[in-house]
Amino acid sequence: MFVKALTFAAAVGSVVAQTPEGQTPCDYYTTALLKNNTAANQKTLLTLVVNTAVIGNYTKDPAPMNAVPGILAAGEFNGTAVNLLPYFDGGLASTNRGGDAGQSVNFLDGGGAAPLMNNTAAMDDSSNQYMLLTHLYEYFGGLLGCSMMGNDQFEAYSGESSMYNVHKFMDLSNAEFGYFVQQVALSASSFGVAEQDVAAVGKALYGAFGYKNSPAAAVVTKDEQLQAICIAEDCPEAAMAVTSGYAASVPEPSTAVSSLVPAMSSATGTATPAAPASATPTGTESSKPSGTQSAPASGTSTPASTTGGAAGVGMSVAAVLAGVAAFVL
Repeated sequence: MFVKALTFAAAVGSVVAQTPEGQTPCDYYTTALLKNNTAANQKTLLTLVVNTAVIGNYTKDPAPMNAVPGILAAGEFNGTAVNLLPYFDGGLASTNRGGDAGQSVNFLDGGGAAPLMNNTAAMDDSSNQYMLLTHLYEYFGGLLGCSMMGNDQFEAYSGESSMYNVHKFMDLSNAEFGYFVQQVALSASSFGVAEQDVAAVGKALYGAFGYKNSPAAAVVTKDEQLQAICIAEDCPEAAMAVTSGYAASVPEPSTAVSSLVPAMSSATGTATPAAPASATPTGTESSKPSGTQSAPASGTSTPASTTGGAAGVGMSVAAVLAGVAAFVL
């Protein structure tokens, strides 16, 4: 399955046309890039896009059409330093495990970047990493309208319906959420997804998750639940804001493993590289970081430039394209 996925670039050559009316992005790009619109090919497409969004460019065939630093690489967004890695490697006590405060969870415990570079989720099927990545494949598959999901080749998403509940102890800022969306957009464009479709995906992500106190909505599942992920003070307020169900205030997640949370002083500063992703999270200390560091804990190299460009508040179509254009080689 994955061998076929890694040899489709020759048939692409340039950006594919925008998704035609009446087709979903998933169905259209699976057919355009992998020829046959099967559940296995849809999962392959989502695996390539999600893995690249997480760790940055890693495929040679297809050769990327633009640089993708990756979510695990520290960078900046609209001049604000961003470092999402401690949310993934257990450096911060930011994971909702059903209690009254976030917990430290290492989501890179299934081999880090190595299995992602081999187009898989993890080295095993029992790790936190496997759960996270497979949920990402399934969730984005639902968002993009993969019509073949729901069988053993590409299962439908069955995780938590409320993205607010999943992310509430992360207290994500506008820049942190924007950087995440930007990496997803860059990943899609690196595989030839048309600019109009990249813009539409970015706008959809902001509309669903980028406004604090947004009303309950059904996104991938049929359950109407609170979905706001960007909930820090600087996040834009939803037009029809609600307060019921949302916490009045959420403290920044505390530091769980200080060696995994580099201290930062400015958006242009550098940090001491993080400890290996296999480190066992223990203890509790202070607050979350911002800024840049040399490389993700997974050890993968990333493009030197990580300057953001997409708009921070209510990403418009033009702003999404500007953010993508900032990285085009």
